[in-house]
Amino acid sequence: MKACESCADRVNIGCHHKQMPVIARAIGLLFIYLPILTLPFVITSAYLTYFSLKLVGAENVKKWGDFLPARASHRYDLKNQITMDGSFKFSMAQSKLFWILNCTWYCPVSVGLFEWHAYLVKVVENWWCPFTHDRKNSYTDGAIDQSFWHIYPEEKAKLHEEDKTNPIFTADPEA
Repeated sequence: MKACESCADRVNIGCHHKQMPVIARAIGLLFIYLPILTLPFVITSAYLTYFSLKLVGAENVKKWGDFLPARASHRYDLKNQITMDGSFKFSMAQSKLFWILNCTWYCPVSVGLFEWHAYLVKVVENWWCPFTHDRKNSYTDGAIDQSFWHIYPEEKAKLHEEDKTNPIFTADPEA
């Protein structure tokens, strides 16, 4: 059995990387960093979503910082950051600063931003749309006390029984 065949639930990347043409890997590297240009738009979208929730009465909404790792939890700092032997003289892999900026800032901040934004959108959907679908169970991290439909008894009565009592959008299913 090949190494990649044993990873059915994982993305297979390490077992193929060295086989990829250098030009493909260079373009792939460029594609990793081009999304930096979109970060201002994603940040704006996330904050607009956050403040829209606050303006309709939401409390206890998580903030971006709740999705970022604590600085002290990073294994390396600029003094002890490990580097790789570069495959050419000016390879960024030889720079401590490259690894610090990449692995302490860009990656965890981006992951945190997109996780926060996804969380906020789940809260919005749970608020406005308390209607079950086959992905709704993955929205539990955006659970709310009551949906927009649940706060109006005459509208709640119109909901399907499962939607009336789903704990993702009603903290008190009996009420």
